[in-house]
Amino acid sequence: MTNQEISTNGTQASVHIVLQGKGGVGKSFVSAILAQYFRTKAARVHCLDTDPVNATFAQYRMLEAEHMKVLRRGTVNEKQFDMLVEKVCQGDGVFIVDTGATTFVPLWNYILENEILAFFRSHGRNVFVHSVVTGGQAMSDTLNGLERLAQTTSEKNVIVWLNEYFGEVSKDGKTFEEFKVAEEYAPKLVGAVVIRERNPHTYGDDVRQMLERRLTFDEAIRNADFSLVSKQRLAIVQRELFEQLDQLAIG
Repeated sequence: MTNQEISTNGTQASVHIVLQGKGGVGKSFVSAILAQYFRTKAARVHCLDTDPVNATFAQYRMLEAEHMKVLRRGTVNEKQFDMLVEKVCQGDGVFIVDTGATTFVPLWNYILENEILAFFRSHGRNVFVHSVVTGGQAMSDTLNGLERLAQTTSEKNVIVWLNEYFGEVSKDGKTFEEFKVAEEYAPKLVGAVVIRERNPHTYGDDVRQMLERRLTFDEAIRNADFSLVSKQRLAIVQRELFEQLDQLAIG
């Protein structure tokens, strides 16, 4: 393999773009999970936050995410986005790109128009597009966002994150796997990761505190402000998420 195809520590060079047109559904949390996961693989991880409104990903000090302003007055700032593409193609390791709800349509259209995903692959990068689907009131909107991605991507590269924080992702007794979008676009879906709904007074509160303070799992587990049992619960959540990513074989 060439240096473009594999990083120096054995982890395949890859780029992971987190996209969803609905705000407040957990995109930055997913980006943070991915960054932490690849760090456990001893990969060189580069974090890029392109959200022009809420640069949450960049607030994780431990992850050292760079904030890039790829949107200008509602349209893609071509020079800034081209710089992002060059960073990915010229760097080594794993790139995690968090995006904002307002960037979803213009950014994805720009990616499609300029065949950026194929360009990344031509430079030896595995490419994955991550989309969050939630339960509750936002389920319909997030499913529409997923469908837009799956419909327009030309490869099997979409990873779905089922965020049950707002409720179970189900409808009329059907699970996500039985939804029309999941069945129709199955050839485009790599797999799914479930952010499982747990007791909101224990697990839920622990995760909420960790997110509000922009801490990684490891930071929270080492933090004296969290009780021993809270740390145990966070370790369980971390292990469950990482095991699901292991099963997708994206590292």
